[in-house]
Amino acid sequence: MNEDRKLVRHNLRMFFIDGMTFMPSMALISITAVIPFFLEQLGATTFQIAIAVTLPMICMLVTQPFFGFIASRSVFMSKTFGKILLLQRIIFLIYILTIPIFSANNFILIYAFLISWTIFNIFVGSYSVFHTPLVLKLLPPNKRGFVRSIGFAIGSFIGVGMSALIPIILRNFIFPYDYMVVFLLGAFFLILNAIVFLQMKQSDDIKPNKPMGLKEYTIQMPVTLRKNAAFRAMIVTGLTLAVANALLPYYTLYAIREFSATEWHLAILTGSAIFSVAIGNVSFGFLVDRYGPRFTMALVACLIATAGIVALTTNSLIFLFVAWVLANAGSSGFMISLSLLLGIVSPPNKLPLYVGVHTTISSAFSAAFILVLSPVLDRIGFAPLFLLVLSCGLLSLFVNLLVLKKRIDAHDLELE
Repeated sequence: MNEDRKLVRHNLRMFFIDGMTFMPSMALISITAVIPFFLEQLGATTFQIAIAVTLPMICMLVTQPFFGFIASRSVFMSKTFGKILLLQRIIFLIYILTIPIFSANNFILIYAFLISWTIFNIFVGSYSVFHTPLVLKLLPPNKRGFVRSIGFAIGSFIGVGMSALIPIILRNFIFPYDYMVVFLLGAFFLILNAIVFLQMKQSDDIKPNKPMGLKEYTIQMPVTLRKNAAFRAMIVTGLTLAVANALLPYYTLYAIREFSATEWHLAILTGSAIFSVAIGNVSFGFLVDRYGPRFTMALVACLIATAGIVALTTNSLIFLFVAWVLANAGSSGFMISLSLLLGIVSPPNKLPLYVGVHTTISSAFSAAFILVLSPVLDRIGFAPLFLLVLSCGLLSLFVNLLVLKKRIDAHDLELE
């Protein structure tokens, strides 16, 4: 028993450091702020920026079944995951160091980035199928929300400091060394984050995943939807919020094109996003432990819908910042609630499969909406963007309140 407590305390510390190292990297290599700003300065088109935004989803969609297969057969998941992350981040570090080679031509630099970003995101398919099961396997139910969220909150405050450095770096280093320094700092935190998972420990009596071949894993994906009504309702509830979160980079593009946002506005966007995520992590971490992930997912839907209303009904950079903060706070609550909600509706020995199905569906829909929205924004403006955000929040809320609760209650009865 004492040994089990030591393992739990050790893994809590590791997940705490996970948040502390991951969040600063997201401020420095931000797909919602820094990368769109970088590509916009290079003269990239809306479609090229949309490609950069959707690459994590497209690559996740393609590679996630493969990583799900690896996760289902992995005995020590944290060690396997740590090695995958370390490889991903070392490859990205090599690209960063070669940025000056491509800097003479913006066209070449844009496509060099897109190629390297594609390689980086090939590994993103491993994130959900490893991270969520690790949380559910290594931490007891009453320790999964609040303690982890504190780590992410502290990491978020570190990220605010990093975001304050961004305009200083961009103003004091010549191109391309300015963005090279920003990305190097982000890669440093990412490599530390990978090492964290190599340090996690697993007891011998943890129930293993059900091993699946790649073909069986792929075949079983539609079966999960057909046989599990609670999971189907959860998919719709989470899918709509995933789409809304995926649209966050377009807020930055809106700020640049409609309000001529500068490097200092970029710092405000990045810093306010990280700060709102920090507050969201602490608040939602407490709420998810106290009231459960379904309740917190409903609150997230309310925040997303409110962000859509604020951005849709006003034409001011200040109110855009308000919508941005609400949307980012909702994003943090979504990520905290999602993994725990998946743990409720999924069989314990098939977690990588169920996480993979959700990731595949949400990634496919998110990527499709981003790509379809790209020409619309060029021709019509940004009103359809915020109308879609509002619709996503409302639909998620209605399904959560009217369908998901009943399905989860029925699901619990079936398990008794």
